[in-house]
Amino acid sequence: MTAPLHAWVVAWRHPRPHGAEGCCIGHTDLPVDRRKARRLAHRIRRAARHHGWPPVVYTSSLQRCAAVGRVLRRWGWRHVVDDALIEAGFGTWDGQPWSAIPWAEVDAWCADFADHAPGGGEALRAVLTRAAQWPVASQPADAVSSGAPRLVVAHAGWMLARRWQLEQPQPPVQAAQWPRAPRYGACWSLGAGASAAGATASVVSLAASSP
Repeated sequence: MTAPLHAWVVAWRHPRPHGAEGCCIGHTDLPVDRRKARRLAHRIRRAARHHGWPPVVYTSSLQRCAAVGRVLRRWGWRHVVDDALIEAGFGTWDGQPWSAIPWAEVDAWCADFADHAPGGGEALRAVLTRAAQWPVASQPADAVSSGAPRLVVAHAGWMLARRWQLEQPQPPVQAAQWPRAPRYGACWSLGAGASAAGATASVVSLAASSP
């Protein structure tokens, strides 16, 4: 069986949620506009039809991802909810305005970026491991068995962690090394092998050009 990190994943970041501006958002469950969820679902369906991928989508249970999965389910897709895909947790910081979080706590996190658990939540090293280990062996094998990617509506932290594990041998030492989040709705092809390399450009182009 293919090792999880090398399984091909095509991930779309969820739509912009309501109430996230200026706040530390991890496990906080924010809603998204129904129209935006439907538009992203349309783009995913269009990409799947174009490439002949199975109609199976994976999301976390948080509304900003699951809402897109529910639209696809109404269109006949299989929607698999898996909280191994959830955003990084920020503990007591979660949902708070960044301005309300003491700078000394933020500095402590930045000083030990890989292993400090911000707000008592989830350390980056744990997020990196979780992203690298997905999918677990118990997940349905629809997409893997056909040589197609697993289609995921994902969170920025999970997408960044998955990409980092594919490209970097060690966790980041400093916060400045961590990349910027992908834009809302961005499509990334994540995985090793010729299939992923050959389809990356067309997937991203198709996703960007869809209404």
